[in-house]
Amino acid sequence: MNLSEVNWDPNAAGTWPLAIKIATIILISSIVAGAGFYYITLDQLAELEQYEAEEVSLKSTFERKQKKAVNLPDYREQLKQIEASLGEMIKQMPTKAEVANLLIDISQTGLASGLEFRLFKPASAIRKDFYSELPIKINVIGKYEEIGLFVSGLASLPRIVTVHDVAISPKGPLMVMDATIKTYNEESGAVKKKKKGRRR
Repeated sequence: MNLSEVNWDPNAAGTWPLAIKIATIILISSIVAGAGFYYITLDQLAELEQYEAEEVSLKSTFERKQKKAVNLPDYREQLKQIEASLGEMIKQMPTKAEVANLLIDISQTGLASGLEFRLFKPASAIRKDFYSELPIKINVIGKYEEIGLFVSGLASLPRIVTVHDVAISPKGPLMVMDATIKTYNEESGAVKKKKKGRRR
């Protein structure tokens, strides 16, 4: 077949040899298929990948929430226990009216232990979430065992009292202790407000 003898006018395509017709059909089909793939299928593949990624994310979220749902009764029981413990701790916090008596109890505990107070300075209350922190700077001097007895006595007081920033240094046969004693005072109604807010 001599290609130079073929009339390449598209209007005369019916007169083309069979081989050229087949080749032309294959070429046009390939171009159409390629264009269709590029303009339609690629977008669909990208959309499919997006949906697959979203499916993985949703499965992960579902599994996480399912685990929480399964453990919900345990979480509720733990919450009840925490609230009960919190209630007991709040009962051990002095009211504003009891703070003055607690300061006397702390001082008396130190004196009863045999210590000499060189500093006993209550500082301003520090407001926290649902309570106030009441720090007291102290400086005492006495024997090592007397200091231990004092700290033990603080722990046995009916109200919550903690000891912080302890620094002990020798002074002759005695020991000097600098520390911050903290007690805590409930902010009236704060816990009830928190519970009401959680039930909404």
